Amino acid sequence: MEKKVMIRLCAKIVADTDLYETDREVQNLIDWVCLSEQIKENNNTIRNLTGEYKKIEPDCHEGVRAQLERMKELCKERNNLYEKQNDLKGQKWKIEKSLER
Repeated sequence: MEKKVMIRLCAKIVADTDLYETDREVQNLIDWVCLSEQIKENNNTIRNLTGEYKKIEPDCHEGVRAQLERMKELCKERNNLYEKQNDLKGQKWKIEKSLER
């Protein structure tokens, strides 16, 4: 529930005021909330991909080529998300540093 309230509050501030454009701290706070949400969503996707990988893995040892190819796709997708996560965490870290000032 807290997450939904935070996102709604940020959306309302952006939609109904000009604070996002005029106040750097408000912009950083909203960006931080949005980045945090994106990181959580990506972590959930990574967990789901890893779970699917683990379900497929035993069959791959039996030589099922199609499932092996799917595992490769899952690994690529998961790796891309890990890279995206690192970028998002870097952006979040920069925002946190500017908020500390």
